[in-house]
Amino acid sequence: MGHAETFEHTADLGLRIVASDLPDLFRTAAAGLFDVIVANRAEVRDQDEETLSLAAESTEDLLLSWLNELIYRCETRHRLYHRFDVDVDASDNHLEATIAGEPIDRDRHILDHEVKAATRHGLVVRPEGGGWLAEVILDI
Repeated sequence: MGHAETFEHTADLGLRIVASDLPDLFRTAAAGLFDVIVANRAEVRDQDEETLSLAAESTEDLLLSWLNELIYRCETRHRLYHRFDVDVDASDNHLEATIAGEPIDRDRHILDHEVKAATRHGLVVRPEGGGWLAEVILDI
């Protein structure tokens, strides 16, 4: 799996993702997002699975839709996610995923940041060095 790191960006938080291929980029971006939301993501159990399907005009838009869908599910369903099985078709910018997680348990989960949205500002998604690179600014 690739890796994700955060970087400071005014009042927001940047997420830089480096991955071996496009599905890995989307998996790693999701993991990086939840590493921002919950300080101990390793404690989140793969208790329940959900499936989702997304389509967009571009790979950049697909990444934003993916992250914002995860944020939406976290906020509206009061859930945290730990596992992200993702299949991305770059030819038509379509994603199929199975995500696994559990309801937020404030006795076990250490919530770190409330992420409102993944934004278009400064968005980068490109092939680089035989793999993929993305930078996304998170509105916190």
